[in-house]
Amino acid sequence: MAETLVARSALRAHVAPPAAPAGAPGFTLREVPDLTLASVAALKGREAELAEAVRAAYGLDLPQGPKRVASGPVAFVGAGPGKWLAVSSAATDFSALPAAVADQSDGRSAFRLAGPKARETLATLIQVDLHPRAFGAGDVALTHAASIAVTLWQLDDEPSYEILMFRTYAATLWRWIVEAGRSRGVEARLAG
Repeated sequence: MAETLVARSALRAHVAPPAAPAGAPGFTLREVPDLTLASVAALKGREAELAEAVRAAYGLDLPQGPKRVASGPVAFVGAGPGKWLAVSSAATDFSALPAAVADQSDGRSAFRLAGPKARETLATLIQVDLHPRAFGAGDVALTHAASIAVTLWQLDDEPSYEILMFRTYAATLWRWIVEAGRSRGVEARLAG
C-alpha cells in the first residue's frame, strides 16, 4: 500500500515558541505554511511569451527587477534577470508556463513578520536599508539574514514582511529572529 506524503513544519520538532510578551507585542512572527513555490526562468527568446502567459493566467505583469506583484493568492517575485519565484497560498500548478519551472515548495520555508517593530528587528539581522524611503511595499531583496541566504519582500506599509529560506536553515533563522525580537516584544507562533 502506498503511503501518503504529508508536508510537515520545518520548525515544530526544533523550536518552542517563546513566552508571550507582557503587553502588546512589538511584532508578530509566524510560520507561513502550505505555500506553493516554484522557480521560473524564461527560456531564451521566449520572454515575451512567458510574460503573456502570466498575464493571461494570473492577471499579472511580471516584475522587472527586485519587485513583488500579486493578485489573489498568486505572486511573482523578481529573482534575477529572466528569473522569478512564483508563490501561492493556494495549491497552484505553475508547470504549464512556457518556462523552465522547478517546484521549490518542499525545499523552502517562509516566515511572516508584522508590526511596528518588525522593520527594526530585521534591520539587526540583514544589511539592507529597510527605511520606508528605500524599501517599501512590493520591494524585494535577495540577501543574508544572520549569514543565511534569504529572499525578503515587504507586503505592506504596516510593515509586514515575508522571508523565505532553505528549509534546512528555518529553525536556526527562527531562533535568531526570536532572540533579536526578545527586547522588542516578539509574539512568535508556529503554524498549526
